[in-house]
Amino acid sequence: MTLALATLDITVEFGAELPCRKFDPDLWFADAPAELELARASCGECPLKAECLAGALERAEPWGVWGGEIFERGAIVARKRPRGRPRKEDLARDADLKAETVARVAIVTGRESVRLAA
Repeated sequence: MTLALATLDITVEFGAELPCRKFDPDLWFADAPAELELARASCGECPLKAECLAGALERAEPWGVWGGEIFERGAIVARKRPRGRPRKEDLARDADLKAETVARVAIVTGRESVRLAA
């Protein structure tokens, strides 16, 4: 059994306690950056956060919030940018967030390398 399938068996035990089961599922696949941040924050105390993230990485999920991380085009992004040209200070902040995200994902999943969006 792969890790991706194993997480499905575990969710039956936790049921409605999981944030992704309590709230509107569309929140985890929203277009608005603020809604994705809300979904991401909701994953904070989830007992399946690590398993969810590892399964999403294994399946190469194309988009959505999985295990408290935002996926876009199959890669983890530090934050989803709003439409339009980014400001210079946003680009600098994104570089810092990317480094923090790499460290956080490595700790949660035990992987040394994770594909992050540019």
